Amino acid sequence: MARRNLFDSLSLDIGIDLGTCNTLIYVRGKGIVINEPSVVAVERGTKRVVAVGSEAKRMLWKTPGDIIAIRPLRDGVIADPDTTEKMIKYFIQKVIPRRWFVKPRMVIGVPSCITEVERRAVEDAAYKAGAREVKVIHESLAAAIGSDIPIHEPAGHMICDIGGGTSEISVISLKGMVVTSAIRVGGDEFDEAIIKHIRNAHNLIIGEQTAERLKIEIGNASPDKIIEKVEIKGTDAITGLPRRLEIDSVEVREALQEPINQIVEEIKRTLGQTPPELAADIVERGIVMAGGGSLLKGLPKLIAKETGVPVILAERPLECVAIGAGKFFETMNSQDGSLYGSLNI
Repeated sequence: MARRNLFDSLSLDIGIDLGTCNTLIYVRGKGIVINEPSVVAVERGTKRVVAVGSEAKRMLWKTPGDIIAIRPLRDGVIADPDTTEKMIKYFIQKVIPRRWFVKPRMVIGVPSCITEVERRAVEDAAYKAGAREVKVIHESLAAAIGSDIPIHEPAGHMICDIGGGTSEISVISLKGMVVTSAIRVGGDEFDEAIIKHIRNAHNLIIGEQTAERLKIEIGNASPDKIIEKVEIKGTDAITGLPRRLEIDSVEVREALQEPINQIVEEIKRTLGQTPPELAADIVERGIVMAGGGSLLKGLPKLIAKETGVPVILAERPLECVAIGAGKFFETMNSQDGSLYGSLNI
């Protein structure tokens, strides 16, 4: 036991938000140390890593024939285990001092909708990347901890975490997950909806990065008094030639309606499954939103209107899952943290 305590005191506790779009890493005592795209560029054939993160993302759809830019995670889960392992190992090596002799403990937030096989793939990738101990917890639990929600209270708290590949909605009370649901709809589906709409409405083919730029710059979920416009470039679907097009925020909102409605309906369904006493707490305390998707302009306002419940945007929505995962062991060792053991999935 003494040896274990010594290892724990020397160990780096690392929280990882292994996201479809971005990977964030939190180190105890240092905060967020990595926030980079979940993209790896490798040589075709040899699979040798050429670039990881931001540099690799710039290569997406722009690489020569001998280099492939890969997004190893889809819908919040590992689609390419080997590439995911290389990506985690690369990021961890940037974080851990070269002469640090104790392997780190890692906590990784994952969607509640993943299968047992997918969960094991996450654990295996972390162990192969150099972890001494790995814990896998629900993303919404990590987001709640990272949002400073007082989940130890005997009261209902709802957290809605909208990531790149999934949206997870949970009701937490007394450190327990009372109701939780997740759908594989998130920021990626927002981008795909924009791409599909522009092709169908204007016969223009655009890439993921252009769609993402539209979403960030003029994307919106509810009507706004000011109509914003952005010029984009793409390929004409009929002639195959490059073409420019001006898109306004009204059209982008129309394109995003389907995935947004799916998220709103899932929130309503989760509220409907919540015990009445806890639902009353949520009406009073509101729904806390986290994740990059929650930053879509007008989305909190729309959810509040559709549900009749106040909506609060977390202070650091993009970082909540990583921060909460990083604080997991610290909470476990606190006086009242033992209940967390039952939440590991």
